[in-house]
Amino acid sequence: MLISSANNANSANSASFPILMRMTPASDDHKKAAAPIKRIVLTGFMGSGKSTVGPLIAERLGWRFVDADTVIEAEARLRIADIFARHGEAAFRDTEHATIARLASSNGLVLALGGGAIEHAKTRELLLTGEGTLLVHLEVELETTLARCGGTEHERPVLADRHNLESRYARRLPIYRTAHVSIKVDLLTPDEVAEAVMKATGLE
Repeated sequence: MLISSANNANSANSASFPILMRMTPASDDHKKAAAPIKRIVLTGFMGSGKSTVGPLIAERLGWRFVDADTVIEAEARLRIADIFARHGEAAFRDTEHATIARLASSNGLVLALGGGAIEHAKTRELLLTGEGTLLVHLEVELETTLARCGGTEHERPVLADRHNLESRYARRLPIYRTAHVSIKVDLLTPDEVAEAVMKATGLE
């Protein structure tokens, strides 16, 4: 189900910005009384602003912000790229899933995921069906990713491989869009994205 809305800034000179939200209806097998939102999980492609917007949302709610990748790196004492290189993607995704499952048991939390976390079926199921969890997709066009992440190829080698990047984006986008809410953020400032997420949660 698609929901379009617009936010008008308080200033008469400020332009409104469009917000597109995809609300994923519950299946007949999983319909139940809506549970209060206890945690917000942000997903999206690189450059979507998860780690920038997350702290803004947490501050507005008086909640805690956690970046899953930061936790994984701290606990492994290795950079994500080094974990991939030493142990492979499958082992990393299993570690990532265990970390997210542990973090997502906390209340009053805004959690930012790594871009590929949602590809793990068990992680996706956990976040889509967990009571009190709202999974929010910050959607960006591929060109926005390139514009925002340009110059970070040393940290994100995939940026230098356009074909691989396009393939990864095309593969992940339909999965991202299974989130409870999807918000197009290309033309929004971080504060506007935070406001859009607050509107989607109904916690503002």
